[in-house]
Formats: sequence, structure tokens, C-alpha cells
Amino acid sequence: MATRLASIFSAVRSPTSAPPHTLRRALPSFSYRRAHPSQPRMSSSSAASSAPPAAEKPTVAPFGSWRSPITADVVSGADRRLGGIALAGDGRLLWIEGRPEEKGRMVIVKEEDNPVDVIPQEFAARTLAQEYGGGAFAVDKSVVVFSNYKDQRLYKQTIGTGGPPVPLTPDYGAPNVSYADGVFDPHFDRYVTVMEDRRKDSLNPTTTIAAINLSGSDVHEPKVLISGNDFYAFPRIDQNKKRIAWIEWSHPNMPWDKSELWVGYFAESGDLTKRVCIAGGNRLLIESPSEPKWSPKGELFFVTDRGSGFWNIYKWVEQTNEIVPVYSLDAEFTRPLWVFGISSYDFLGNSDHIVFSYRQQGKSHLGVLDCDSGSISLLDIPFSDLSDVVAADDYFYIEGASASIPRSIAKVTLNESKTKVVNFSIAWSSSPDLVQYRPFFSTPELVEFPTSKSGQKAYAYFYPPSNPNFQGLPDEKPPLLVKTHGGPTAETRAILDLSVQYWTSRGWAYVDVNYGGSTGYGREYRERLLNKWGIVDVDDCCGCARFLVESGKVDGQRLCITGRSAGGYTTLASLAFRDTFKAGASLYGVGDLTLLRAETHKFESHYMDNLVGNERAYYERSPINFVNQFTCPVILFQGLEDKVVPPDQARKIYSALKEKGLPVALVEYEGEQHGFRKAENIKFTLEQQMLFFARLVGKFEVADDITPIKIENFD
Repeated sequence: MATRLASIFSAVRSPTSAPPHTLRRALPSFSYRRAHPSQPRMSSSSAASSAPPAAEKPTVAPFGSWRSPITADVVSGADRRLGGIALAGDGRLLWIEGRPEEKGRMVIVKEEDNPVDVIPQEFAARTLAQEYGGGAFAVDKSVVVFSNYKDQRLYKQTIGTGGPPVPLTPDYGAPNVSYADGVFDPHFDRYVTVMEDRRKDSLNPTTTIAAINLSGSDVHEPKVLISGNDFYAFPRIDQNKKRIAWIEWSHPNMPWDKSELWVGYFAESGDLTKRVCIAGGNRLLIESPSEPKWSPKGELFFVTDRGSGFWNIYKWVEQTNEIVPVYSLDAEFTRPLWVFGISSYDFLGNSDHIVFSYRQQGKSHLGVLDCDSGSISLLDIPFSDLSDVVAADDYFYIEGASASIPRSIAKVTLNESKTKVVNFSIAWSSSPDLVQYRPFFSTPELVEFPTSKSGQKAYAYFYPPSNPNFQGLPDEKPPLLVKTHGGPTAETRAILDLSVQYWTSRGWAYVDVNYGGSTGYGREYRERLLNKWGIVDVDDCCGCARFLVESGKVDGQRLCITGRSAGGYTTLASLAFRDTFKAGASLYGVGDLTLLRAETHKFESHYMDNLVGNERAYYERSPINFVNQFTCPVILFQGLEDKVVPPDQARKIYSALKEKGLPVALVEYEGEQHGFRKAENIKFTLEQQMLFFARLVGKFEVADDITPIKIENFD
């Protein structure tokens, strides 16, 4: 049966375009209390069900049947997202947080003794540019400019005045023009931003870099400054001279395949008079420059992967038009540009010091570079995973996490020479009350396993079952859930994720695979997936599961697989083309590659051409075309407003498997897009996955009180 979640409880017939039955559920009410970072916040489980003390003697019980305080309510309430960070004029932090208890609303918050919301309740800071958004706000002193989710217009908000946001861009009658990655231009009193215009063609919108007037109270049409290419990102203004740097790329490339870095010079009118391609223009040198930034002295720094295949920091010497390496290492100093607004390094005030992070062999490292001497000082902080950073004179804020610390923002203060950390404090935490569950946490183990290619290795993080109150039966090995990350050009990281601990604290083993094609290991590893999506990723996920079985860690008869988006495709392909797994769960996964290519948004419209190849490969690697080869149960979850993977994909798989006679279920969510943001839907998805696997594969009774949905060809 297909299950659709809405806001009231009543069994109804679904429309003819939907699967045959619909269940509507009452949504739980949620409370939210803003607190000082050192104080706990209320979670959706409210008064967050306190973890019971560990038993003196663990109870012996089947793996998968263990009772855990890490409930689906706790997980859904802890799933707050970060949507960007910035520094206000007073040096205080601003950030965007997504609140599941407010149906995923993205809110700009300012650091105070008691943090305060910057935008009113009826606004949300989220852009739909390139579908995945990012870069939804910027701040200059006390003025914030942000993209409002409902109408996609830009608004100006002055912090602390209590006044309403003031619109900066026209109302076009529909949210068909989006803005992202904007910066203030001090030379012409304007806001320069990437603009995506979908008014004429929603599947092939026009992308430009445009200027928004900030003077006066009238709303003006944006003035296009740069146009003509398919995509733009990182418009960055030199504060010293009237010039701008930006990144651009064109079909069929993704920004991590091949891109170009340009610099343009402004006339007194504010128009560009001269443009120079700095990097990426040499056809004999394949590179993907990213993250251009002007130093306080007006020097242009950026990250690119020329030569070594690793994203390292470089500098442009304008006088000689040379590109010189700033720091070279077989490590990644940035990540793929899936969302706007990435900031992997920053300048410490007006000094010649850069604070940066890089990824090497599955771990993040933090350092400060003295540009004058070339010396590097590595910094020791509790995070093992790092992402965006914004810096002031002698301190900076950085997003990070570890295997025991959830996604957080930390304030790091340096000594006078900027070579050592003198203070580290958490300014924001996605889940500040998780310390009570620490005895139940499973610690990830980095696994290196052989691929199907002789002598080649791939990587994964393995989480063994962990619960101080239980232990498995003496002659039993745990069931395994294999997670396939999305992207596929992305990386899974060994950080504290309650959606993982939900499984392991109940007696499941869990493995998160960085299959060939993942990022974080350089261009060569990333390009293993070129023309081989649906082969290399599938082989690596199946190979990792077999490796864990052969290592004696898991039960080979209870192997399950799950994945979201592109990971959902790998899940479905593994079930269609291999016989490794006994059941699978696809969350807004791809079943038909040809249909995805025809219907997906502009940003990814040619992405698969490089990953899949010719028309024959599109057909032969689409699970929907080989439903007869599925041999095990499948549950599917789908947002009905998903424009990346439209709902028809899940419906076609569901209908075909139902007709074949395999156990199958489909859950559809009204009001959800590509990725679930509402707490009630996050909870329902997690619970129904576990119950589905337990009923069909697990051979155990779950400890949680969960009402099962009907499974076709089973119930």
C-alpha cells in the first residue's frame, strides 16, 4: 500500500493519479525553547526522554530487538540543519538553522547571551537557486540581506531594530526568480548575487550575476553584470579596488569536473569593462577552481586541483599573471559545489594569516597559514570533521563535528602569534542535550576493503551494535544495514548522527560506504565513477557487505541496504543487479535514469551523461527496466514536491514490484521536496524502515511501539 502523510487523521481514497490507498495521520505538536548555547534545548520528544542508567548486567536478547532511549522522536528533534554562517559588524556570529519542529523553516539567528531570531516568524531564509540552494544570506555590519523561501525575493533586515524586512527585488507574482551567494559591493552601494530566472523555462532557467540597488527605498529590476554561460558562483568583490572575481562553468560539466575562474574590472558606472580568465581556460589543463577570495591586501586566493588532482590553495599574481601554489598537499581543501556559499578558508582580520581546513584519508585537519613566511601551524580542536569557517582578528567560528560531538559551530580563539588555540567553545549545537545518550553511542571504525579491481581499495565507516543494557545471543551475529550516500559526488563522514545510532543502539550493525566516485580522496578516486555509475558504486557497496560477513562481524543472511537520492539509486541498482541484499529502502531514489535526465533540473541535467555514458547504458542501468530481476522486499519513501527525482519514479517501481508479487510499500509525503525536513516525516520514515526490515528479514520483534503500514504481497 502507498501511504501519504498529511495533517489530519482519516482513511481516504487517493486521487486516481496516486497509488490505490492513502493514510492521513495527525501531526504531533511540538514546542521549541530558545536557550543559551550552554543550556539544553527542548527536542520534539519534549523534556527529551532521559536516557536510563546502564544496567549492571546486560540483558541477553536478539540483535535488533534491543530497547533504546534514542527514539525516532529524539532523532527527528535533533535533526536541525545549518544553512550558513557569517559575522556581523560587532564580531558576533549569525547562522541559519533549520527547525524540524517548525516544518523545516530556515531561520537566521544571532549570537547573544540569549540567541535571537533576526527574521520574523513569517519569513524563512532559503533559496531555491540550483534547487539545492545555499548562500541564502549575507551581512554587512548590522544589515542582513536574505532570500525569503515563500516568494524567493531578496529582503533587507536591520538587526535589532524590530522593523519588518524590506523587499529589495521585484514581486514577479510567483517564486520564479531566485538569488544566492550574494555579497555587498562597497564601491557602488549594491548587492551582487547569482540570479536564477525561471520565468521563461523552469527546466532551463537563465543564470547570471546581477546587482541589486541598496540605496533608497524603491524596488528596482536587478541589473545583469555577467551573463552568457550556463552557471555562475562565488561573485566576490575586492574591497580595495573596483573589481570582482567569480566562478563559471558550462554543460556538460559539473563544477567539480571543469570550471573557470574569472576577474572583471568595473568602470565608474559599475559595469564591467575588462575580463580576464585566471584559471580553467587552458584546454590542456583540466582543473576545477573554486572559492575565490580577495585578501585584505587585495590579492586573489582560490582553491583548485590542477596538476595533483587534489584541491589546494593557490594565489594569482596579477603583475605577471601567474598562478602560484600557496600550500601543496595530497588533501582536499574544499568540497564539491553542491550548494552555494562554501567557505573552507578565511583571512584572520587584516593580517596575512589564513585559517583553513582540509580532508585527508577520511579526517579533517585545521591550520593557520602565514602567507608572508609560508609557515603552517596545525591546530588541535575536538572536531574531526570540519566545513565552513568565518574569521575575525584573533578568533574564528567553524562548523564541525566528531564521532561523539554532533554538528556544531565552535568559536576558536588564537594566541597573539596565531599559532595555537587558547580557547574553544561551542556557540551552537544541532543537539546540545545528546550527552545523556553517550553510553549508547557506537564508535565508527574506518574500514578499508578491496574492490572488484585487483589491488584497488575503497573505504567505509563501520558502526558495531552498541547498548550498555543489552548483548546479543552467543551464537548470533547482528543484521547489517548498508548506507549508500547521495550525490553521488559526495562523501560520508564519521560524525555523530543519531539516525545511525538509532539502529546500532537497537542491535543493528551499520556501515556507511564511501564507494569509488566519492569525494575527499582526490580527483582520481572521484573519477572512478565516470561512465560507471550503477557499476562501481554497486560493486563497492556489495563488496563492503561481503567483506564484513567474511570478517565475522555481521550475519550474511540479514543484509539490508538503504540510500537517499543518488544513494537510493545505488540501493535499487544493488537490488536489481546483484543478489547480496535481502531487503532495501529507497528514499527519493532514482529508478529510471532516462526519465531523470529528461525531467531533472538544469544544474544536474547533464550530470549523468558523464556518470552513465551512452543510451544503451542508460537503459541497462535503470532498475525500472529490470524489475523481473528484483528478488527481495523494497520500501520506498517520496516527497510529492520533489523536482530533482519526481514522484513518478517511486510510483513506477512500486507498481511494477507489486505486480511482480514482491513485498513492497510506498510512503508519499505531501509538502516535502528532495529531502525530508518535517520532524513527523523524519520520524515516520525511520520507524517504518526499521519495522519493514524487522518483519521481512530480521527474525526478531522490535522493542518500539510502532504501528506498521500495510505491505503489499505480505499483509
